[in-house]
Amino acid sequence: MSVSLQKANFWKRISAYIFDILITIMLAVGLAAAVSSMVGYDSYSDRLEENYARCGEIYHIDLDITQEQFDALSQEEKAVYEAADKAFGEDEEVREIYAKMFSLSLVITTVGLLGAFMITYFIVPLLFKNGQTLGKKCFGLAVMRTNCVRITHFVLFVRSIIGHFVIETLIPVLLVIMMLFGVLGGVGTLTLLLLLGLQIGVMIATQTNSSIHDLLSDTMVVDMASQKIFDTEEDLIAFKQAEHEREVAAVNNQEKN
Repeated sequence: MSVSLQKANFWKRISAYIFDILITIMLAVGLAAAVSSMVGYDSYSDRLEENYARCGEIYHIDLDITQEQFDALSQEEKAVYEAADKAFGEDEEVREIYAKMFSLSLVITTVGLLGAFMITYFIVPLLFKNGQTLGKKCFGLAVMRTNCVRITHFVLFVRSIIGHFVIETLIPVLLVIMMLFGVLGGVGTLTLLLLLGLQIGVMIATQTNSSIHDLLSDTMVVDMASQKIFDTEEDLIAFKQAEHEREVAAVNNQEKN
């Protein structure tokens, strides 16, 4: 065991990350489906489709077409389509349904992801200790403070929920949803690029190639087999003092001999 920082192997970190993210996605999809069923999201989707169909029957055109199909229409058909699309967008009931679907999408996504992250990155590491997720456990990795002290429950929460979930995952995902619903345009794209640039910049700039969540919580991923992790800062200080005393004793012995 070494007191020095034993940074985890890059490929082990990537492998553990992929393993954990797959588990998180499966959990998030399952939880989101459950929440969606509870809040009746499909009923609003069905109502929107009914309004699509009704508008199409009135104007005798299919509103649910691709850009290629639209380009293939004649000028007269395009004019009819644009009139139908405008009428559809200005319909009060459609606006209410669309707004409800947008708000429910944010709620469903947030709850699904939060539950998945709580299980994968907070509850499981509490059980395994040393910040180990299932992926890190499989690949022999651990998480500790950069001073070689074991992470506390609070530090784990900051790392996994505030850093990994809120900043690195939830904000980008919600931005994408808002862009898909037309709430955000260029601002959303710019914000996503800034977040991506910040993440890459942090990984390049830090000696331990840390992510934002590690920088925020002052933690790092290490090799469990070779890294000595202390329970408290007092244990770390006591260990360093003992090491210093052994070194002094060794020097004194050499001088005597």
